[in-house]
Amino acid sequence: MTSSSSPLLFGNPRLDDKPFPAADGGAATWLQLLDRHGPAAAAKAVTGDFAVALTRPDGSVFMAVDRFAVRTLCYRIDGGSIRFAARADALADDENALDPQALFDYLYFHIIPSPRTVYQGVQRLPPGHYALFKDGKLTVAPYWVPKFEPAGTASFDSLKGEFRQLLSDAVKRQLDGSPAACFLSGGTDSSTVAGMMAAAAGQPVTAYSIGFEAEGYDEMAFARTAAKHFGCQHREYYVTPDDLLRDLPKVAGSYDQPFGNSSALPSYHCSLQARADGVTRLLAGDGGDELFGGNSRYATQRLFGVYHRVPALIRRGLMEPFFGIGAVARTPGLSKGASYIRQANTPLPDRGQEYNLIRRLGFETVLTPAFRQRVQTESVLVQQREVWSQAECRDELNRFLAYDWRYTLGETDLPKVVGTTALAGLSVGFPMLDDALLAFSLRLPVAYKLKGMKLRWFFKEALRGFLPDEIITKKKQGFGLPFGVWATRHPGLKALAVDSLMSLRGRGIVRPDFIRTLLEQRLPEHPGYYGEMVWILMMLEQWLRKARPGREAVL
Repeated sequence: MTSSSSPLLFGNPRLDDKPFPAADGGAATWLQLLDRHGPAAAAKAVTGDFAVALTRPDGSVFMAVDRFAVRTLCYRIDGGSIRFAARADALADDENALDPQALFDYLYFHIIPSPRTVYQGVQRLPPGHYALFKDGKLTVAPYWVPKFEPAGTASFDSLKGEFRQLLSDAVKRQLDGSPAACFLSGGTDSSTVAGMMAAAAGQPVTAYSIGFEAEGYDEMAFARTAAKHFGCQHREYYVTPDDLLRDLPKVAGSYDQPFGNSSALPSYHCSLQARADGVTRLLAGDGGDELFGGNSRYATQRLFGVYHRVPALIRRGLMEPFFGIGAVARTPGLSKGASYIRQANTPLPDRGQEYNLIRRLGFETVLTPAFRQRVQTESVLVQQREVWSQAECRDELNRFLAYDWRYTLGETDLPKVVGTTALAGLSVGFPMLDDALLAFSLRLPVAYKLKGMKLRWFFKEALRGFLPDEIITKKKQGFGLPFGVWATRHPGLKALAVDSLMSLRGRGIVRPDFIRTLLEQRLPEHPGYYGEMVWILMMLEQWLRKARPGREAVL
């Protein structure tokens, strides 16, 4: 058994709250930890963001990534040898066919969740996992799973003081002496980071914001409020359809596999502006919603729990028989009641599939028969159920948070920000994902995260007086992209979308008749909704052109 890759160590690992020694990239420290504790305990002892892969003196290969996979690690086994790299495409060659199941996963999630990658034979280490390759056998397992232990009694005032100090410490740990700069969407998280930076940096903080000249998509007014409140130097940039037309192929092709998060383009333009100003590192606010209960879907799902407080005799003997009648379920006004009962009786995470775009459109409507025969459409749900069950907790909300740590953070938002900042030549830090803040969230009472239907109640109340009131009371939005609206109005962007989807229809994945209907009928009728489907198909085609140039079919 051999390893054909040199040691790989990067990120910002910490041990006992101190950075790893700089010598040899920390390899000696890792080897000592492995000798002393073994692979799982060694990885669990390290905090910060990191990825490590190295060969031990006995010839075994150890690999691990941090709890949120801020740093990624891929591997490939060829016979008795294992190779590893930060990117999946670094391990692929002409013989590595694309994995049909991974392509289906992309269409379903708009990203490809680990451990699968788009390349057959190349795997990605999931967040919070380690791997050991020894004597030709590979073991992959979690070294850390979320364990929620909410305090039975908790003093708001004492928790408030502790929380603010943890936030301040987390931001300080991410500052590296370079010009202090951050993303600023105008939301709670990015505004908090900007404010804590202003208090800790000892120098003016530059905040970068993106706007859109499209109704319902622009949050620049809130970003200005936060910047003024904290005395930040504010840099604003309004992304235009021409920007997308110019940069979309570059951003799509920069990822090591198809990536469909549309806010990658705004993130990239924020990073470009920072780079032009001489900034080398940005801090981002990702993670606050997922650690402290800030996403609207948490409140939405709690509403379904109300149904089960109705006495079973009324639910099963009256409500369900009545709303189960076909004519009732199809009657306007009453159909919502039937849908509510159906969803309330469907456990999570299965209930969430109700909102999946490709499932709602219909697999048979979107995908070619030949492609459907090569994939298991329900495998996505099998994986989600497994992830859903992993967290150690007694309540649905915390389980939902842990689930989002994997899918929303580890697989979607963090790769978006890390990838686009790197493309612009910057590094990025995530103070909200600091290990001490993570530990704090694990013991915060559930009612402090979602108080009735009030999202992230504790977070907002603890920062009242620090954040402007307008920021605390605003609705979450972020860097959402009005692509669908623009694609119906901007000739160049529309032409790029049409050209991309017309090419994709010859690749044997998506039905040509669906693409025609999508472009000619559905997108013009509902650009905000169907623009998302056009976007993920367009990003897939643009990635394929970069990764597989000159090839028409992909399967």
